[in-house]
Amino acid sequence: MPGMPGLLEGKRLLVTGVLTDDSLAFSAAAHAQQQGAEVVLTGAGRGLRLTQRVAKHLPQPPDVLELDVTEPGHVDAVRAELDRRWGRLDGVLHAIAFAPAECLGGGFMDAGWESVRTAVEISAYSLKLLAAGLRPLMVAAGGGAVVGLDFDAQVAWPGYDWMGVAKAALESTARYLARDLGPDNIRVNLVAAGPVRTLAAKSIPGFSLFEDVWDGRAPLGWSITDPDPVGRACVALLSDWFPATTGEIVHVDGGFHAMGA
Repeated sequence: MPGMPGLLEGKRLLVTGVLTDDSLAFSAAAHAQQQGAEVVLTGAGRGLRLTQRVAKHLPQPPDVLELDVTEPGHVDAVRAELDRRWGRLDGVLHAIAFAPAECLGGGFMDAGWESVRTAVEISAYSLKLLAAGLRPLMVAAGGGAVVGLDFDAQVAWPGYDWMGVAKAALESTARYLARDLGPDNIRVNLVAAGPVRTLAAKSIPGFSLFEDVWDGRAPLGWSITDPDPVGRACVALLSDWFPATTGEIVHVDGGFHAMGA
């Protein structure tokens, strides 16, 4: 109905992982703004300039803060800045993942610990780092929502290798965070997205194998070039419409995960 407030009216959100217009996080940020949220983005390293550039393409170009989850003090600095400008935080989207090349593309048996450690630290431990660091601001808001982007870790995928292990760690981390942050009325959920041809996906050797089978097996069909369904799901979980849902993994994959063949 005309004049109805958006799902995120008055919410203040931090969104990580926006690198291009095709990013799943970009879709989530755009939908969040359209639903009434005020958004701040983060970027890291060489990707910071990409984030700053693509931020201008959002409905309301947001500020971009530097956040490298491997750098001590960055989360504290982001929390201090958000506290200064908002005094609270209603939600955060975790869209952070990285694995060195030797961890992907069939090198599972050969990858060394340092590379594996990097994949797990950036792709899984960072969820805890971000949630714990921003917890005081969500407590100040009376609660909040942490939403992370996932890729179903129940099975072994071609070429995904140690990133798949890192995603399994992400899923477990989300459950433990749901347990420990629940008393603060902070919900922690993941969106297990189907394959979308993002900048990150293109860096995964063998990604085309996912493309070849997904649409045919997913009962609702699937578009590898459309991040919109994932962005909408993130907005729903960041909103107040899931007040009693935490520790959940919502599959946004056209139903592929439920099919045996």
